[in-house]
Amino acid sequence: MKRYNVAVVGATGAVGEEIFRVLAQMDFPINNIVPLASSRTAGTDIEFKGKNYRVLELTESVFEEQEVDIAFFSAGGSVSAHFAQFAAQSGAVVIDNTSHFRMDGDVPLVVPECNPQAIGDWKNRGIIANPNCSTIQMVQILKPLDDAFDIKRVDVSTYQAVSGAGKEGMEELVRQMQDFFAFKLDESQPKVFQHQIALNVIPHIDVFMDNAYTKEEMKMVNETQKILGKNVEVSATCVRVPVLRSHSEAITIHFANDVQVQKAIEVLKNAPSVVVVDDISKNEYPMPLISTNTDFTYVGRIRKDLYRDNVLHLWCAADQIRVGAATNAVRIAQKWIELEG
Repeated sequence: MKRYNVAVVGATGAVGEEIFRVLAQMDFPINNIVPLASSRTAGTDIEFKGKNYRVLELTESVFEEQEVDIAFFSAGGSVSAHFAQFAAQSGAVVIDNTSHFRMDGDVPLVVPECNPQAIGDWKNRGIIANPNCSTIQMVQILKPLDDAFDIKRVDVSTYQAVSGAGKEGMEELVRQMQDFFAFKLDESQPKVFQHQIALNVIPHIDVFMDNAYTKEEMKMVNETQKILGKNVEVSATCVRVPVLRSHSEAITIHFANDVQVQKAIEVLKNAPSVVVVDDISKNEYPMPLISTNTDFTYVGRIRKDLYRDNVLHLWCAADQIRVGAATNAVRIAQKWIELEG
């Protein structure tokens, strides 16, 4: 079996660290690990499969010097905007976790369970884009239902964990809860989020656009259409909640024709990377507690609309650091190897 030199840009960040865990757990065919980061954290070590690797400084030439085959980028859009081209020019396939390339017409936006055929377009730029975390778990559910029943419209409200804002987001929630129990929460000033996140929910993720939707909400609209390959109507309301890890979503789906709940459940039970947890008699339904640290999107509370037979409502939860970032990126790499490697 061929083995690959794999670089991780943003090796010391939350997603970078998770990529290493997923690579190890999936027994990815690795020849050499190349951890990359800014000069601030270069020189430290990361551990992978019992061996220490020195974190190298991200430079324009490092990909060629290290003979990198696959480069995961998880260090922010500005970093990808500058350095991804050098990785691609060196001959590596770039799998980018940021939003920078997602809507570029010549860059495939891939969820392997939904549109693996798009990976073939990586040669246009040498880059494959990883979708937004909240989009990934949603389209894993939408794609099989669309294939079976033809979706016309989707309305989604998200309940997004603070880890979506990185380590700093998690630290801010923990710090504010500590302040709460120390009776000094009123002295705690938010730095990562627009308002206090402890004991609160914030209907504001990313910046507001001219249409009064946030950038996060428009990512879900535009990325869903690109991945599904159709101009399905999508409306999103994205909300930050005081949960450390795993995003949840309430989704309403309008179909072209009437849909039976049991048929929809059977479709989802057969969908890759989707697990149906839906037994209200036992209070069983998806929650962050069961999705965290897993590679599945859990779906439940599947029910027909009270008034329209062509409308279903459901609830899902998935670990956005894994399913919504690291796991999807590694699955893209696995599929790339299968198709092109």
